[in-house]
Amino acid sequence: MRLVAIAILFCLLPWCAMASESGPDDSRPMAEIVAMIAAAEPGATLRIPAGTYVGNLLIDKPITLDGGGAAIFDGQGRGNVIEVRAEGVTIRRCTIRASGEDVTGEPAGICALAGSVTIEGNTIEDALFGIDLRESPDSVVRGNTITCKDLEPGRRGDGIRLWWSHGCVIEDNTVRGSRDMVFWYSENLRISRNTVTDCRYGLHFMYSHDTVLEENDLWGNSVGVYLMYSNRITLIGNRMRGNRGASGYGIGLKDCDDITLRDNAILANRVGLYIDNSPSSIGAFGRIESNMIAFNEVGLLATPNTHDIVVVQNAFIENEEPAATHGRGQLLKNHFAENGAGNYWSDYAGFDLDGDGIGDLAYEPRSLFGAMLGREPNLRLFVHSPTQRAIEFTARALPEFRPEPTLIDPSPLAAPPRVDLALAPAAGRSVAMGGVAASLLGLAVACGLMFGREQRMARRQSGAQA
Repeated sequence: MRLVAIAILFCLLPWCAMASESGPDDSRPMAEIVAMIAAAEPGATLRIPAGTYVGNLLIDKPITLDGGGAAIFDGQGRGNVIEVRAEGVTIRRCTIRASGEDVTGEPAGICALAGSVTIEGNTIEDALFGIDLRESPDSVVRGNTITCKDLEPGRRGDGIRLWWSHGCVIEDNTVRGSRDMVFWYSENLRISRNTVTDCRYGLHFMYSHDTVLEENDLWGNSVGVYLMYSNRITLIGNRMRGNRGASGYGIGLKDCDDITLRDNAILANRVGLYIDNSPSSIGAFGRIESNMIAFNEVGLLATPNTHDIVVVQNAFIENEEPAATHGRGQLLKNHFAENGAGNYWSDYAGFDLDGDGIGDLAYEPRSLFGAMLGREPNLRLFVHSPTQRAIEFTARALPEFRPEPTLIDPSPLAAPPRVDLALAPAAGRSVAMGGVAASLLGLAVACGLMFGREQRMARRQSGAQA
């Protein structure tokens, strides 16, 4: 019997060790917090004891909920974990987790349905939507860390969403693995120093006006910033890097008026800056000034109807294509110089004989391969290959094949303006093609000749019509 008892004890030892490591269950009913709120006077600060509070919480009076960094609110996969229905509520230093997952109800870690709410210093995890402000003006969302549910990108909710919430401040937040950080019908916002990674759109604006975006860091998303139907937006000192999804824009503008981009670093995206019909109204403007646009597949991509954009004092450095049109056409209706100064283009082949810092020849990119690429995007396979070099050699050897310039910068800068290259990725951009070089050379010449023949026929037809 003694041997049997020893054997049983030996078998139970691992289970005892596991129990001691896990510690006692610190779960507490949410009813404790509900009772604290019911007993509190408006404006009171409730310091929540450490522990995990299970269930859903409704806050219906102006109080401050301070978790002290040790209070956890666990929704157990049902609805909004915390719902705010009173003005003047503050939620700080709490961990909020496990909202519902049913997308029809759009459950969130924190959902605010009233204005002037402050949400700061919280950790939100395993939530479909992180923080959702609905008609919640003059609110502050500051210093929160938000991780959404681990779902396929198409099923995720937004890390931070504003709907009809004017005058809000969104700053110093970190958002990972959500759909978007999105702003609907919300004006006079200040969006500062947020970090957004592994999302669809880092910052997404829909019909939201009069807003400043500054010093945000948006990397590893499908798109960095996308502004749609939003006017009077200023972007200053933001960093968009490595956004390489299906569209892969560092910054995208669609039907936007009075947009200013200044001192931004737009690095290693599929497309650095995409412009579609912006500005879209008579008398509106767009200004792109003193930005570093570097190491992108395409530095600037715009639809041919883009007009009256001022693009000056920017550094276009080592982009595979400095500038291109989305479809056929040119960008000649825009202004690439102002007061005798244009932009720096790393592929500029001119010179500055008088040493005034301005190239003596205009920058007029005429890439035969780029024109072919605009018609057939799959040719990007041959970027930096002997095929591309052979096509460009064909265009130089036979000038009649050269297309019209994509743009004209009459005063290109001889040296890059003062920009911070600390965030620039490694400069190695070439693609080795090795043993296929010889066969691709013949393909390149054939493609160039075919493209040139199309151009000659088009010119003859246009001359006959004239």
